[in-house]
Amino acid sequence: MTRARDLSLAAAIIVWATILGGIVYSHMVWFPPYLSGLPQTSALANTIHDESFWFLVHPLAILSLAAAVALNWKLRARRNLILVTIAIYAVAIVTTVFYFVPELQAFRASQSSNVSPAEWYVRGQNWQHLSWVRGAFMYIAFIPLLLAWRREVH
Repeated sequence: MTRARDLSLAAAIIVWATILGGIVYSHMVWFPPYLSGLPQTSALANTIHDESFWFLVHPLAILSLAAAVALNWKLRARRNLILVTIAIYAVAIVTTVFYFVPELQAFRASQSSNVSPAEWYVRGQNWQHLSWVRGAFMYIAFIPLLLAWRREVH
């Protein structure tokens, strides 16, 4: 059972690190040019299709975290740390569904709207800043997983 516990936690850590890599890439490479010149830059959204990545990695994160917490349930120190990560992740997913994704959809359709470029710029910059905050919370949520890995298994 110890091996399964460790493997499940290792899988969650690897998937989480993959998410963090996607966050960094998106924020460093993709968002700055895309959000800097809306609505003119909205055509960039048709050249990058990162949905496949996110639609794959999020279910893997959910499954790996669920397996890790289930298999480590009897180890209170590990369980509590994994649950901290799950709680932060749940908040990030809810905010993504209700704010970040709808705004991205609006950005894609910005050329056909009556919103001025100045307003789009403000919205894009606000979205990007809030997304950096969301990303920081995702990094913070990685720490409990790493700490859980360090907990002794008897």
